[in-house]
Formats: sequence, C-alpha cells, structure tokens
Amino acid sequence: MAVQKIYAGAKLRELRVRLSLTQKVFAQKLGVSLPYLNQMENNNRPVSTSVVLGLAQEFGFDVTELQSGDEARLVGDMREALADPVFTGDAPQLPDLRLAAANAPTLARAFLDLHAAYRQTHERLASLDEALGREDARLAPSPWEEVRDFFHYCDNYIDAVDRAAERFSSTGKTAEQALGDLGVTVVRRTDSPLRHYDPATKTLVLSSRAAPATQTFQLLLQLALISQEKLLGATLDLARFQSPEARGIALVGLANYFAGAALMPYGAFLQAAQDTRHDLEILSALFGASLEQVAHRLSTLQRPAAKGIPFFFVRVDQAGTITKRHSATTLQFARYGGACPLWNVHAAFETPGQFLRQLAETPDGARYFCLARDVSKSGGAFNAPTRRYAIGLGCEVRHADALVYADHMDRAAPDAYAPIGISCRICERKSCHQRSVPPLERRLRVDPDRRGVLPYQVD
Repeated sequence: MAVQKIYAGAKLRELRVRLSLTQKVFAQKLGVSLPYLNQMENNNRPVSTSVVLGLAQEFGFDVTELQSGDEARLVGDMREALADPVFTGDAPQLPDLRLAAANAPTLARAFLDLHAAYRQTHERLASLDEALGREDARLAPSPWEEVRDFFHYCDNYIDAVDRAAERFSSTGKTAEQALGDLGVTVVRRTDSPLRHYDPATKTLVLSSRAAPATQTFQLLLQLALISQEKLLGATLDLARFQSPEARGIALVGLANYFAGAALMPYGAFLQAAQDTRHDLEILSALFGASLEQVAHRLSTLQRPAAKGIPFFFVRVDQAGTITKRHSATTLQFARYGGACPLWNVHAAFETPGQFLRQLAETPDGARYFCLARDVSKSGGAFNAPTRRYAIGLGCEVRHADALVYADHMDRAAPDAYAPIGISCRICERKSCHQRSVPPLERRLRVDPDRRGVLPYQVD
C-alpha cells in the first residue's frame, strides 16, 4: 500500500513563526537544507520522514497535527461561499481551491470573512426600512458566525480550558461546594430562569424545574465565569474578536466548554468511552450528563498525543437548521442553512426515544457511520414550550468497530451506504431525488418534453 504524502507548508510556517526562528535556523534544527525547507513550506515538496521525526524530537510537535482537517474545512467552506449567486463567472475548480487552502489559508479565511460580511450586509439591505438610522447598520461579521468559526477552526478543543477543568475535577469537589468556597450562595426556585447570578449579593439562582444534569452543568458554567475569569479572558484576547458581542458570546461558549470538560474530565471520559465502546447511555449515567452533552464531549477529544475517535457532531431543529456543528473528520457541514435531507438526523424527529443508525457516503467517496436521536427539552411545566432538536454523531466507517452501535451492520455491502452531501449547491450528484437547487459546477439541460425526478438534467 502506497504511503500518503503529507503537504503541510502552512503548518511548518506557522510553527516556525511561533518559535520566532528564521528559515535557516529552523532548517538546521530539522537537519535539512534551506532550499529544501523552503520547498516544503511552499508545498512544492511533501514533508519528509526525517522532518516529521525532527518535529517530534526537537520541538515536541504532535505530528498528527500535520494532517489536521483545516484544509478540508476551508475547501468545503469556500465551495459553499462560491455557490452564492453573486459569483456569476465560472467557479474555481476543486484543485485550485485545495491549492489555496494548502498554500494560503490566511487568504482563504479572509475571503470567507469577506463573503460573510457581504451576506450580513445583503440581509440588512433586505430590510432597509428597519436598518436606516440604526447605529449598528454597518459592515461587520455576524458575532454568532464569528464565534462558531473560532471553535470550528480550533477543532472544538481548547487545551488550556480543558486542562483547567480536568484539574478542578481531580479535586473531588462538587461545583456547588466550590462556589460555596467562593462565598456564593446557591438557591433553587420554581419561578426562576434557568440560571441567574447576582454578583452584588453573590447569589446564584437556578430553576428547580431543570433536569439534574442541566442544573449541574449550569453550576459548573457559573463556576467557570467566576473562578476562571483570567484564563477565559486570556483565551478571548488571543482570538481577537471584532465586536463586544462576539467576545460576549465566546465567553459563554468557553464557560460552557469548561462545564462540559469538568463534568466529563478528559482522561477519565476518554477511557470510559473506549471501555463502553462509546455507548452514550452508559456514559450519560456514569458522568451524570445528558445524551447531548455526552455526544458533544465525544467530538472534542482531540488532545495532542491522546486523541479519541475523530467524530462529527451536529444538532438540528425541526426546520432542518443546524444550530450546532463540529467536525473532527473530513465531513463538513453547510455554513448556512440546513443539512442534507437524506441524512438520518432529520428522521430522528419521527422516531422519538430511539437511536437511528446509518451508513452514508459523500460525493468524494468517503464513508461514514452516522448515529441520530431526538433530544426534546421540556420547559418543566404544562404550559411551558418544549424545545425539539435532533443530534447527529458519527465517524469514518473505519472506526466503526469501536462503536457498539455499528454492531451487526453489513459495512461491506456497497448498496448499504446512503448517498448524502453537504448542500445542494455544492453536491455533485446528478440524480438525487431530494435536490432543491442545481449544483454550482455542472451545466444543465432542460427538455420541455421530458420530465424525470428533476425538471432538468445535470451534465
């Protein structure tokens, strides 16, 4: 079997700049010539075996990071952005996009930021009457999308926060005990919102209607906001968000991250996940967490030198809109709108309380094992609204033996795999019966005298 060549010029440059080394010194430490290093940094040559060893031995670099999913994410995001009707010319070919993602990732991200700003402005102009005269009617990225992309390109793993949460968990204290040590009084009331903290009186009020796992999570979240203020602030400073709103959303996101990591500490959770073959219900009982919290935590197990299975995780609402998304695999999700309708996560609403299993194949030939389930959230009272979501969790099918859910599935049968995609505009399948709009990179033929599944044919 041929060894896959690794082109990681951007990663090499990033490491060298972070270490404040010149190309000459970096080349000497890796034991290669200056021209050879220059060629590797520009992706004219693959990273050699000796350089991989040098990175690990000389700098303690986790060489698995050389094959991170950043390039695939950038390619998928650029293809989706280029599907926007504003681009009227011929779309760049896939090899060109891959070249841009590999050689100029900063430029690729700048393009995505520019397109996101365009979408934001276009949406505001669509409601011009409301936007006129408003101070915030300016060109700026959506704070929510900015934070989403921050976690997306961090592989949803924040090392410093994760380790801080694990250290807290090792103390053996509950969140309520730790808050008490900080002088915080915890009160539970039926008429309270989910969580409300008054810093003046140091009183934290929780809703007694919330599930026990939710209450524990909210206690840990508030503990993070109080006890980890400096750590969270330093992480936010490094991210350089463009607005106070984005920074505020990210602060809550990081506190949520701490809560999940403290509830399910990395080492113990990784071992339990492997021992139970990733049985979500057993893990939920072991760690006192909800199924959604467990599934989300599984998608964050990307600590260097101690990685778990690279999972994707997604949550969708009943309209098919993606409300949470993360992928440590090559599978990417649409940045805007919903997921592929052929994916089993949509069917989870029809079978409440059951796990749905699916073998799926994307247009690039990659195969995945997919798990889906509904996660309805009661409001805690008869007249309170119920929030209905479905979660999807999955991995490349080569990891399926490590999942109890994949047992007794015929993974060798070619026709066992459902043909899913990312979004219709960038899906290359010609005859999908669920296609809503034509694909970007294909020509159409329209015959008034012929009608198949679609009102056109895709060349």
